[in-house]
Amino acid sequence: MRQLYSVLLGALLLAACSQAPETAQTPQAAPHPFTVQDDLGRPVTFKAPPRRIMALAASMTEMLYAVADTSTVVGRTQVCDFPAAARRKPVVNSYPLDFETLVGLHPDVVFTVEGITSPADAARLQELGIPVYYQRYQKVTDVFRGLSDLGRLLGREAQARRLTDSLTRELRQLAADTGAGPRPRALAVISADPIYAFGRNTIFTDKIRLAGGQNALAEDFPQPYPALTREYILKLNPDVIIGGRFGQMDSTFFRMYPELRRTTAYRTRRVYPVTGDLMDRPSPRVVESVRELQRLLRPAR
Repeated sequence: MRQLYSVLLGALLLAACSQAPETAQTPQAAPHPFTVQDDLGRPVTFKAPPRRIMALAASMTEMLYAVADTSTVVGRTQVCDFPAAARRKPVVNSYPLDFETLVGLHPDVVFTVEGITSPADAARLQELGIPVYYQRYQKVTDVFRGLSDLGRLLGREAQARRLTDSLTRELRQLAADTGAGPRPRALAVISADPIYAFGRNTIFTDKIRLAGGQNALAEDFPQPYPALTREYILKLNPDVIIGGRFGQMDSTFFRMYPELRRTTAYRTRRVYPVTGDLMDRPSPRVVESVRELQRLLRPAR
């Protein structure tokens, strides 16, 4: 999964902060410098309504393409590959951050996601006169809120509202389709050596709930993506393991940790792959990710 190295590193650097207030000033109402708070509670000052923008996270690039006037997007990172139109933009390496190329694009603001851009890099960009605006997501609806916030900041409220209204309707229908019944406990494995998994304090917990399951990790860890021992996973005994096709996992992951073949997930062959970009990116495709998880957990439906 493409962003996970930087996510894991960045998650150790960033502390959980308060969410952004829902009422941000609109640029149209403030032609002179205006200040808003981002999702980490940081004040971000815009000298004027932003006309040149870019993102340092693939998920945020997707959000900009869903809401912004795409002609204002001046660059992308090496992992920003959706939508296809984004690939035509100049590339700024995000890890390590290529400050020279980024500054040369003269963005009025850089958007990013908690856990992707380090506080040190953000501080350096601020020193160079480029505001950095963070978003963070713990629930699926936080993505909708993030889209609305971008709409207000970029003067594209109508576009954001149409999108979030549509996504909200889709999510409600998914919830209705899920219905009642047992909620299988799913462990979403990120890497095999060491074993990292999606923790409770990640958006995966909300997505799997909406899909009709539950995160097998009932314990809160300080890290969003904790390292787990094989003994701990045996104790969890998940009903479902997400991370790859059964045959692939059997010849790699379970070959490395043969004792995990005693888990319910392995014995019932409920070991599944998911689309990496959907799983990793809290983007406008988040409802599509919930739908994919629902198909795995409730195949009869």
